[in-house]
Amino acid sequence: MNKLSMLGTLLALLIPVAAQASCESVKADITQKIVANGVEESSFHLDIVPSDQADQAGGQVVGHCDNDTQKIVYLRTGADTNSAPSP
Repeated sequence: MNKLSMLGTLLALLIPVAAQASCESVKADITQKIVANGVEESSFHLDIVPSDQADQAGGQVVGHCDNDTQKIVYLRTGADTNSAPSP
């Protein structure tokens, strides 16, 4: 029983780490899609923000992760203002 309790505690501690890794992998996938559509990686930035703060991030929401508690927001950073994120 003690081993089962320790396993449960370990899993509870690892879930946030797995969720963050999941958000990072979604962010990387979106970055690849945007670059594949001809947008230079230096001309944009993707931020992971809590869902309730996505409107204040000042960009366009292009994805979500962590069971929809986090949003991925596209922000232009370069001089190329005609670029649009990949849907």
